[in-house]
Amino acid sequence: MSFLLNTLLAVSLAASGFASPLSTNPHELPRSNAFSYAPLVAEYHPHGSVNNSYIVMFKEDVAPTLMANHLNFLQGVEEEHPLMGDLDAGLRHVYDGHVKGYAGKFSSDTVHRIRQMPEVDYVERDQVVRTLEIGEPVDVDSTSLKTQKQAPWGLARISHRPKLTFGTFTKYEYDSRGGEGVDVYVIDTGINIKHVEFEGRAHWGKTVPQNDEDVDANGHGTHCAGTIASRAYGVAKAANVIAVKVLGSNGSGSMSDVMAGVEWTVKAALAKAKAAADEFRKTGKTAHKGSVANMSLGGGKSKALDQSLNRAVDSGVHFAVAAGNDNQDACNNSPAAAEKAVTVGASTLGDERAYFSNHGPCVDVFAPGLNVRSTYIGGETASATLSGTSMASPHTAGLLAYLLSLYPSIRFNPEVAPEFSSIFQQQPAHSFGSVYAFAHSVLPSWAASFLPPPELVLDVAPIPPSPPTITPAQMKLALLALATEDALSKVVSDTPNLLIFNNATTV
Repeated sequence: MSFLLNTLLAVSLAASGFASPLSTNPHELPRSNAFSYAPLVAEYHPHGSVNNSYIVMFKEDVAPTLMANHLNFLQGVEEEHPLMGDLDAGLRHVYDGHVKGYAGKFSSDTVHRIRQMPEVDYVERDQVVRTLEIGEPVDVDSTSLKTQKQAPWGLARISHRPKLTFGTFTKYEYDSRGGEGVDVYVIDTGINIKHVEFEGRAHWGKTVPQNDEDVDANGHGTHCAGTIASRAYGVAKAANVIAVKVLGSNGSGSMSDVMAGVEWTVKAALAKAKAAADEFRKTGKTAHKGSVANMSLGGGKSKALDQSLNRAVDSGVHFAVAAGNDNQDACNNSPAAAEKAVTVGASTLGDERAYFSNHGPCVDVFAPGLNVRSTYIGGETASATLSGTSMASPHTAGLLAYLLSLYPSIRFNPEVAPEFSSIFQQQPAHSFGSVYAFAHSVLPSWAASFLPPPELVLDVAPIPPSPPTITPAQMKLALLALATEDALSKVVSDTPNLLIFNNATTV
């Protein structure tokens, strides 16, 4: 009898296993009913959804082995329930960095099976994401760049607190070191990296869309990069810009590709930070000051993208994002709704909120965004004038890079806003060796040659593991504290009335 019971039990367990082939975790069963399915997020998508394309996000504590098992399970389910008539069907991206998940094109039956798995947090319909400029570009004579000595009005505006006058509206005051040692990742349509205004500081990083080329065929990304770091039009004229292409030549793409671009950016920035920390430990100095990312794009609300961006900021990358051009609440759009990024609305030469600029509590600050001239495609000296929150965000990304390169010098001046001095009190006290190493790194080479190298003082005071730095959360506080208050008119009541300022002038 005992033998029979054991045999029946073994058979019943085996049968139950065959009846529940969905579980990829031997310690968990699949969700048992519709009420426990992972939610299918279907927010309003103003530009439309991508047919049969989905973003699947795992729970935070998912183990690598479980993630691998899940992807193996997915392959089997796809074979059982293929998406017919689509050559791009199947797994497209695996997110295995600061967030865990994947994206691809799947049949409805496959999505149903995915949602049953206990390791899945939620599934989101993929959507179309677009650049955020207004109207058509206006070409400007590229030869004028050779003789232009006056700055675009946007640069002038962020370097003066008072309203611009005839004496200041083409005068950009700035520190020439602004942007040194900072990498700015432009998550967009690409960059015309051969443009002369980048002076060799533009580089190609990653092309995400399938079967696309390492070239900006749209111009939007090049325009944004120029506002960030070009010689004639840039806020941070010494920064590096790195192309992360997530949108095609028509200025649109998928949310899943945008998320893949964010993930690549974070991995590249963290690798650069690690190399810089290693260099600093060995030599007491490093040229790298940090990494910034600009996202002048947007779509409908995306929980997945907002989550990805917030974690990217937590990892140490400073993000500026466009608020959107719908004259509505920016909280309805992503990545504008990402809480930890700096969300930027657009202002005009007349110090008004631009008529198209989104508003609301998700907007952190405003920057010039109407009739902004910058680098473009079509030649190595081409330029164009564009409008949109797409143009405001790179002013802010450039300023983040500018301030990062100057921290903690006198030009990065907390005395301008006393309430912001608490940020510096949060920084750990540095030993003599730490201070000596940093001082040695910022001295001119001729002066440093008269002093012993930092490694010779290791026995007295070890060099710290990393150079003085400021976190994205601290930098966001600094940026907002330095901003000019109540500078704009036509700002909706629930929106912060702040205009970015580079702290280069005192009046």
